[in-house]
Amino acid sequence: MDLSLPDVRGMTKLDRDKFFKQVSVPSVEISSKNVGKSMQVFKKYLLKLEKLKPVVEVEGTEEKRKLLLDPLLFETLDKLSEEHQQKLSELQVHKECFSITSLHLEYQNFRIDDIMKAVLPEGKEGCTSYSRIGHIIHLNLRDHLLPYKYLIGQVLIDKLIGVKTVVNKSSAIDSTYRNFQMEVLAGEADFVAEVKENMCSFKFDFSQVYWNSRLCTEHERIIKLLPQKCVLFDVFAGVGPFSIPAAKVRKCRVFANDLNPSSFHWLKENARLNKVENCSTFNLDGRQFIREQMPPFLLTQPTDPIHVTMNLPALAVEFLDAFIGLMSGVEHKLPLPDITVHVYSFCEEASAFSDMRSKVEAALKHSLEDGQIVELVDVRDVSPKKHMLRLSFRMPSSVLTCAKSIEKEEEAPESKRAKLDLETEPDK
Repeated sequence: MDLSLPDVRGMTKLDRDKFFKQVSVPSVEISSKNVGKSMQVFKKYLLKLEKLKPVVEVEGTEEKRKLLLDPLLFETLDKLSEEHQQKLSELQVHKECFSITSLHLEYQNFRIDDIMKAVLPEGKEGCTSYSRIGHIIHLNLRDHLLPYKYLIGQVLIDKLIGVKTVVNKSSAIDSTYRNFQMEVLAGEADFVAEVKENMCSFKFDFSQVYWNSRLCTEHERIIKLLPQKCVLFDVFAGVGPFSIPAAKVRKCRVFANDLNPSSFHWLKENARLNKVENCSTFNLDGRQFIREQMPPFLLTQPTDPIHVTMNLPALAVEFLDAFIGLMSGVEHKLPLPDITVHVYSFCEEASAFSDMRSKVEAALKHSLEDGQIVELVDVRDVSPKKHMLRLSFRMPSSVLTCAKSIEKEEEAPESKRAKLDLETEPDK
């Protein structure tokens, strides 16, 4: 069935009245009492359009129903299998029951893809993929689609149930707190979203914090990887996609930190919403968090495994130097507990194991043994030449106990933050 709408290409302001089409589709009349039984044959051939019921009443009688069939799937009764023809014969459905029905399709009957194909430039009809964050749709439109941005926004509001706000990313990620400016394309300027992930509820102001729905699978991977009742230090916790499920689902003791005051606020709020009591929250620079919070805890001689998540792909590897000499000069009983670090970074190739390993070893100023490598995961493709990878490894105790290097002064956090604008898409 041809759903093309030749007179609307190039429309930039949505005019719903322009989306109409007269179509003819095959149909079959069946006794009302036999509709259910006939579905064994016709179910896969039914016409499936939005806001259109494929089973309709026959005017003037309640004893019959008409089934609307898809002309791309159904041809004639003769083309059905012998088994299906026999079944229909038993239900008194013969050639005479089939006819052609004329339908008047309107805007409400077309899918999002149909609308976009009819409006956008030929060959460029595909609307860039979107993320859904509660009632918010987040777009990252390519330049050629910007003239149609308000139309795209309105179509998404119309067609997606529960969507109240559509925004488009309008600038690079902020260099300090990893949020970005956005333009409201349709709906309300309401950015406080609520989402559910990994059996937890999260609430946050999407315009002020960092959230990427595409990382749900990675969040789940880490949560499943954490042993029950282990200890988690979440260095760049955001609003808690690692920390809150770790505390609630895995019953971990969690230390969660984020530099962004808004993220810190919603991190605490999400701990409250999920009734999490074993999660301590901090609003510190990542390096400061590691150096101030880990040594006192390690001195308690914990027996449970310790995991550290470092999900700041543009910079996380550089913060690994905070572990160098972390326990140097501190009286402690050996051996130190097992510490597994999950650090994220960007690489050009998905299989860039050696590149990722070299980055980590350079930051630690220490070589890793093969047995200390837990796994390397290609988390997601950001672009054809930009992959987000995670290297999980066991921290060598010699890194923690070695003498601290004083070769050069520590770079100020502000200069570290300035590099964040190299990241072009949300990836946390």
